[in-house]
Amino acid sequence: MSDIVVIEDLRLQFGPARNQGARPTCLAFAASDTHAAARGEWSPLSCEYLFFQAQRRSSRLPTQGALPAAILGALKKAGQPEEDGWPYLPKSPEDENTWHPPGNAIPLYGRNGRGIAASIADVIGLIDKGTPLVLLMSLSRSFFRPTGEGVVTPAIGEQPEPERRHAVIAVAHGFVDNKRSVLVRNSWGQRWGVSGYAWLTEDFLAPRLWGALELLEDVDVSGSSAAA
Repeated sequence: MSDIVVIEDLRLQFGPARNQGARPTCLAFAASDTHAAARGEWSPLSCEYLFFQAQRRSSRLPTQGALPAAILGALKKAGQPEEDGWPYLPKSPEDENTWHPPGNAIPLYGRNGRGIAASIADVIGLIDKGTPLVLLMSLSRSFFRPTGEGVVTPAIGEQPEPERRHAVIAVAHGFVDNKRSVLVRNSWGQRWGVSGYAWLTEDFLAPRLWGALELLEDVDVSGSSAAA
């Protein structure tokens, strides 16, 4: 068994972990749930709307992953409604021309944010201040198979795979077997890790972490059009 010591834990800011399915929406889910947590009492926000607005801003298809700058821009300029304003689609639309938000997807909630080149110390410092952080990282095979206690640590010789990019939310920090570790919330449903969460040890996360998004103050996007 692993010896897990939790120092700071922000999981109570969130509801149950969600599931992106086979779509390339991890960053939209991570940003949506971090935004929802920042608003106070948990109510999930529409990942579909945020993903649509981000792809529209960057001229990308619904079958492609979102760009961090486009996600931040969409949050700030377009915002997003609550989940029932445009529920998540189980699969990418076959015809891009049919993909658009309902005209009554209101009210819209916006939030400012910034990209940062975060280190493990930066992540821990923000969690200590009560701020969950969207982590931008590369994966490798251990991430797909957390232990029964929800721990991800690299096997001997395991290297990061730069082509496998993913986004998760850092929600807690502590120690796993005396190693600094960060607990992350994933968007692969509650069967991954422990109820959708797993501890990434520093030797796994540090060489795979290439950036982060910090969400800041809320912004008024009431002038935005839900169909824009």
